[in-house]
Amino acid sequence: MEPIIATDLKQIDRWQKNRQKAFKAIDPDGKAVKYLGKEFLVYPNTFWPFTDSQPLVKSFKINAGESVLDVGTGSGVIAVFACYGGASKVTAVDINPSAIKSAKHNARLHGFDKIMSVKKSNLFEALKGEQFDVITANLPFRNKEAPDVVASSQWDTDFKTNTRFFAEVGNHLKPGGRIYFAQSNFGAIKEIKALAKAAGFSVRAMASAAADKAETKKFYAFLIKRKL
Repeated sequence: MEPIIATDLKQIDRWQKNRQKAFKAIDPDGKAVKYLGKEFLVYPNTFWPFTDSQPLVKSFKINAGESVLDVGTGSGVIAVFACYGGASKVTAVDINPSAIKSAKHNARLHGFDKIMSVKKSNLFEALKGEQFDVITANLPFRNKEAPDVVASSQWDTDFKTNTRFFAEVGNHLKPGGRIYFAQSNFGAIKEIKALAKAAGFSVRAMASAAADKAETKKFYAFLIKRKL
């Protein structure tokens, strides 16, 4: 789980910038994307379903009847799979209006619009003190300046989003609740662990997946709980 070297980060920069261009360039009517055997629709300026969330989606456990909050929902894939997992209530939040449109469409597409609500929110701002059994998050991995809302799906200017997440997440987690959190080998794994531990949480790696054979782009899912 070592971070990749600086020369590889230049490659990552190019790859991420090209993805941002692709997110912006799709047809206004949206683009269908296959993800773990299911189809999702993304509208322009929405982060597409990708390998980054697969370790989380394949490994997280939702008990029947639990409430779930998905922070930074993007196209809504994690929230939709939480519905498939048996959640009785799923709330998906994102700051990007295009992501909200995509996630709402995908909730309807999969027949979960009665279970899954989608709200425009900067992290927890729109939640008014609500608490959840499970909180999932696939936040921007890197401490890098984001010039627009599309870039902010991958880059976190001054690491403000991740820092604020861990400062506030405890207020929205029920006693005994748990957090499933995504990160990558080109992201800020050490910083995330430090923020979680400073907020009184334990961190355990659950699963990983690589987007390429050379594993230059490797993604992880972490289980985060309050320390006993």
